[in-house]
Amino acid sequence: MAGQGPTSDTPSVFDDADFSGRGAVRIASVAALGGLLFGYDSAVINGAVKSIESHFGIDSLTLGFAVASALLGAAFGAMTAGGLADRIGRIAVMKIAAVLFFISAIGTGFSNSVWIIVLFRVIGGFGVGIASVIAPAYIAETSPSRIRGRLGSLQQLAIVTGIFISLAIDALLAHLAGGADKDLWLGLEAWRWMFLLMAIPAVIYGALTFTIPESPRYLVARHRIPEARKVLTMLLGEKDLDITLERIQGTLQGETKPSWRDLRKPGGGVYGIVWVGLGLSIFQQFVGINVIFYYSNVLWEAVGFDESQSFLITVITSIVNIATTLIAISLIDKIGRKPLLLIGSAGMAVTLATMAIIFGTAAQVDGTPHLSGAEGPIALVAANLFVVAFGMSWGPVVWVLLGEMFPNRIRAAALGLAAAGQWAANWLITVSFPKLRDHLGVAYGFYALCAILSFVFVWTWVRETKGVSLEDMQGELAGENKPATA
Repeated sequence: MAGQGPTSDTPSVFDDADFSGRGAVRIASVAALGGLLFGYDSAVINGAVKSIESHFGIDSLTLGFAVASALLGAAFGAMTAGGLADRIGRIAVMKIAAVLFFISAIGTGFSNSVWIIVLFRVIGGFGVGIASVIAPAYIAETSPSRIRGRLGSLQQLAIVTGIFISLAIDALLAHLAGGADKDLWLGLEAWRWMFLLMAIPAVIYGALTFTIPESPRYLVARHRIPEARKVLTMLLGEKDLDITLERIQGTLQGETKPSWRDLRKPGGGVYGIVWVGLGLSIFQQFVGINVIFYYSNVLWEAVGFDESQSFLITVITSIVNIATTLIAISLIDKIGRKPLLLIGSAGMAVTLATMAIIFGTAAQVDGTPHLSGAEGPIALVAANLFVVAFGMSWGPVVWVLLGEMFPNRIRAAALGLAAAGQWAANWLITVSFPKLRDHLGVAYGFYALCAILSFVFVWTWVRETKGVSLEDMQGELAGENKPATA
């Protein structure tokens, strides 16, 4: 992303074609499997956090860095994926991501120090960053505009499915071994197998990338017209092929290489809409969603649940996340992006505030809050309702909005900045949480405040993009500094 290469915003070559969408759904589903590995790699650390902390005898700061290390690789991967895909192709980059996931799985599973874990988590994070860019880019280049929002949301569905699979496997392995830090197979602890088993979906993803065609847009850009014609024939049939090819060529001829300088207004300063995109990315992370999926086992054990109960709670939460993402996919092209974000912000504010009050007023036992009576069930319900509010709104909708809201001329560079902001915000929240485990009321109070501010931000500055063509966004540069209408 990062100001160059393909992005999820790329106008589809099929917008005006006589196309049923079935072919786009099939290839989009395969491409979105990169998101499944994205989710798996991001969440697999959850079941291993406590074991890594005790096995290597590390402090909270080092633990936070180890958990967040994958995000460093993700930022670099996201910034380089676009240019790489323009040079070697979208499918080739997907294959590279699969290889990186495989290497990360094996290396992390056999690591003999926490810094080796960090190294291989960074490698896996690089794959995450690539997958976060190339899958939506490829999907956008083969999607009809009338279902663009739903197909774009497949990436988020794959991510939350990957989170569920990874957390379910974590729970199963810990159960089979009698604890995440107990030996399971071949003299290796269960937490190591949590990482090693990621090699299986990595191989499946890599194999399936051989079953989908290269993007027609990339083929035309490389002057491989016969191959592009063949792919378009497979997807569209013979009708209007020459018109479609001309459309692609015309789009490519009108493009210039994206640059960070595109974000500056002629009179100086940065376009307001760029700040809106960056704000969406930062708020998506500052509400604390990844605390739930990176640290939930540690969190629930800290407040009185045992390890097996914590694993079960985390798996249930990931199922809730999948269900609510499906709701978002069904609604996003019907009621619009902005209403979903506002509903989600309100829901997150209430549930996070509830958790802040419960943890902030809980009795302290050995320096950590202990929930008694109805406090535990209320906190559990509030946490899952928070995931519901996020999963039906800020999770998938922000990704779709970032692909739609920027005018063509600045879209690639603006998306790059937004992606960088998102990974940076994710890193800050992830690396800081271990230090806040003894102050959960303060932590959730901060996340609740961010949820409230996100509502004000969306109400004031975010414009609805439902039903607006990507080309029509060009007019936003003229009035992008004006507050949005409700």
